[in-house]
Amino acid sequence: MKPHFHKVPITLQSSFSIRHDIKPDFGNIWHYHPELELHYVIKGEGVRFIGDNISNFVPDEMVLLGENLPHTWRCKDEYFQNNPDLTTEAMVIHFLPDCLGKYMLTLPEAYLIPKLFEKAKGGMVIKGKAKDKLIDLMRAAVDATNLDRIIILLSILKTLAETEEYSTIVTSKNTFYQSNESETLRINKICNYTLSNYKKDITLEEVASLSNLSVTSFCRYFKLMTKKTFYDFLIEIRVSHACRFLIENKLPTEMICFDCGFNNVSNFYRHFKKVTGMTPLDYKRKYLN
Repeated sequence: MKPHFHKVPITLQSSFSIRHDIKPDFGNIWHYHPELELHYVIKGEGVRFIGDNISNFVPDEMVLLGENLPHTWRCKDEYFQNNPDLTTEAMVIHFLPDCLGKYMLTLPEAYLIPKLFEKAKGGMVIKGKAKDKLIDLMRAAVDATNLDRIIILLSILKTLAETEEYSTIVTSKNTFYQSNESETLRINKICNYTLSNYKKDITLEEVASLSNLSVTSFCRYFKLMTKKTFYDFLIEIRVSHACRFLIENKLPTEMICFDCGFNNVSNFYRHFKKVTGMTPLDYKRKYLN
């Protein structure tokens, strides 16, 4: 999938940006930028797309994204119903790899930082005590000024570089390319349509018509852009929603199967195990325990 280039607003008076956002939703444009991004979700639920990974996100999740790693956080449909009582909240830091000077990365004492930037190219979900420490540092960075900002950023980099409390998001070696505006609009239109209609039977003719392509051309185009077929993409979205329903533990598995767009239980079990590596029951036990 070809993402859209995003220009991160960083003022000339700042070496990096820090935001504390409260918004109706996180948007839905799949994009990339040369800055690394530390993203902490305070409020909000839905599906996140990072590289070729599709997973759920929930409050209290922290992710570090490497430079030019495509991503978007797509909230659940409820967040797009103009409900003033339902909002998202997040703290986000953007910084270029050489924001503190290109020579800092060559210092012998800073040898862990280039290694961190390399790991971040696959995306990192930060966990445990490291996450708790980083939350406090991010809150402090929002109001910090002058040298205090630099000291806090160094503390954030130190914590990220030294922690082993993380999991990698993207494991494949696929390369993601820049896109022009028309391609960006086309692929985001397909993505948004699929997220809004995953419960229904979506035909190739439907999504091909959205793209103004024949079915054959669409299949070729989608596989080239995403490194997967459209039906693989659709199945991953359905499974990601099924995972969220299983964790919420409000519906029986059979009902979740049909609510997520699968037309029979055996197909649901087969696809769920292929995507997650475990059965729905094992998945529920793992996360509820």
